[in-house]
Amino acid sequence: MLRIVRYLSKAEIGQMLVALVSIVGQIWLDLTLPDYMADITQLVETPGSEMRDIWVAGGKMLLVSLGSAACAIVTGFIAARVGASFSQRLRSLEFNKVESFGPAEMNRFSTASLITRSTNDITQIQMFITMGLMMIVKAPIMAVWAVCKIAGKGFDWTLATGIAVAILLVVIAVLMHFVMPKFKAMQRLTDNINLVARENLTGLRVVRAYNAEDYQEAKFTEANKELTDTQLFTNRAMAFMMPLMNTIMNGLMLAVYWIGAYLIDAADAADKLTTFSNMVVFSSYSVQVIMSFLLMSMVFVLWPRADVSAQRVLEVLDTEPLITDGTRSDAGEAGKQGEIEFRNVSFTYPDSREAMLEGINFTAKKGETVAFIGSTGSGKSSLINLVPRFYDATQGEVLVDGVNVRDYTLKALRDKIGYVPQQSFLFKGTIASNVSYGDNPLDTTDAGIVDMTDTSTAAGRKREKELIATQNEHRTLTSEQRADVRNACEVAQATEFIATKEKQYDSAISQGGSNVSGGQKQRLSIARAVYRHPEILIFDDSFSALDFKTDRAVRDALAKEAKDSTKLIVAQRIGTIMDADRIVVLDDGKVVGQGTHSELLENCDVYRQIAQSQLSEDELNDGKSGESKLPGETGKPIETGKPSVESELNESEGR
Repeated sequence: MLRIVRYLSKAEIGQMLVALVSIVGQIWLDLTLPDYMADITQLVETPGSEMRDIWVAGGKMLLVSLGSAACAIVTGFIAARVGASFSQRLRSLEFNKVESFGPAEMNRFSTASLITRSTNDITQIQMFITMGLMMIVKAPIMAVWAVCKIAGKGFDWTLATGIAVAILLVVIAVLMHFVMPKFKAMQRLTDNINLVARENLTGLRVVRAYNAEDYQEAKFTEANKELTDTQLFTNRAMAFMMPLMNTIMNGLMLAVYWIGAYLIDAADAADKLTTFSNMVVFSSYSVQVIMSFLLMSMVFVLWPRADVSAQRVLEVLDTEPLITDGTRSDAGEAGKQGEIEFRNVSFTYPDSREAMLEGINFTAKKGETVAFIGSTGSGKSSLINLVPRFYDATQGEVLVDGVNVRDYTLKALRDKIGYVPQQSFLFKGTIASNVSYGDNPLDTTDAGIVDMTDTSTAAGRKREKELIATQNEHRTLTSEQRADVRNACEVAQATEFIATKEKQYDSAISQGGSNVSGGQKQRLSIARAVYRHPEILIFDDSFSALDFKTDRAVRDALAKEAKDSTKLIVAQRIGTIMDADRIVVLDDGKVVGQGTHSELLENCDVYRQIAQSQLSEDELNDGKSGESKLPGETGKPIETGKPSVESELNESEGR
């Protein structure tokens, strides 16, 4: 828990010091009250005392009480402000750190766990700062100060207080022994229930298609019961604490008055008033001692969960991504813009023993289309993921513009690339905002500043509002940007379905693109890549959701619009890649053939087998003669192997 304090800003530390002074002031005022109570008691019991003196002592008591309340308000206000600001910074730091994670780090931390760490865990830390930090400072100071106050007031009373404190500590120790492991387990169980819930929501279509609602409910019930049982155990255990505290406090008060009655009875007539006054003062101080330990017990309730949460947050913040940033941000070697070269590249996934790729060598010149084909698991997607550095090659070099991709900054490298993933994803917003995604000046200049602003100060809050307002202004696309959006959609053959929508390019897109079909989603993803006008276009089996006609139309449009861009295409269908300048055939992670469609039909057995499974004899002969017809125009209908149900649905929707 203490390690996470290093993320406090200087302003927050200064405010916490002010809160510390306020706490000390409150304790001093609280411990001053019994002295005035003793004065009032003596004045009341002393014959001849004037009422004016009693009123003066009472007025001072009232002022002290008001001062204590003011100090408590100041402390609470500062603690709340610092807790909120600190939590905001931790969420931002964690969000920014997760953005730097590659697939390896994302596999280490599940998505559900990362969500829990940035929400529930940080809330626990905020609660501890807001409430627990005040208690952890106040309790020991009050306890020591009160003990010093009562020292010498009477051995019997002091002994009774010591016994009460000892019993209190034993009770707290026993409770913490049983409860602490449960507190630590609770965060893990929260992760688990979030994982089950997210899995169910994400795969809801599949769950319904297979009538597996009961199965998912059983999984959720099990996770929910485990978390509930743990919470019940901790709550039931802690439910004993307050009654025990009250019992010990009441018992101490009875002991103080019982001992006081005995001492008053045994004292001389002249000392009886002094003994009674000491009893009143001692009872007040003893209550303060017990209250301080009561506050400490509340700290013991908040500390375990906050400590576990802090460790989980720090685990994310301290994780260094495997993919590190390079130093080059230039355009690369002159005359090699858009060129991609693999030099004896091998790749093994983290925590895997077998290499996925071995000895890969090829060069893609500027403006060329290089396609990759092979059986499932042959390493096609793994290969192209090395270009934008989602992973780094285990051996060999991947060069872009004549420079090793490791030498580029990630921003400079990825600015050169337009990437269309195998599973397209759209963001909540509009069609236009999704196609122009990332084309926001603030994304590259002021990224993260809003989140990192110290909102514990007035200047920080003002700066935050200004930056948010500026960012909102830049969200509106210019006329030039909207023209680029329309052009990109035309290339991706998306204008037809966009025209049917009421607001067209301003039509809403739900999170993940759940309100558009698979084919429409894929075309918008292609448009997003084209919009960037990149040096390199990467299509990771991006045409599988398109029908043959749309597939051909998109590729023809790309040949015109992105003729200067180097295109890397992963495909399962021969028809998608038969016009490529070069086709690289992969089998079991190795290159078994390179060349054009007609060349590979002649000299590559693996490619020929794939082609024979998809093309008719007439189409094969046309390919051998160098002609390129759209598959399905002649001969038998085209089969694409054994597509999944989802692929067939997406393909039909894309039509």
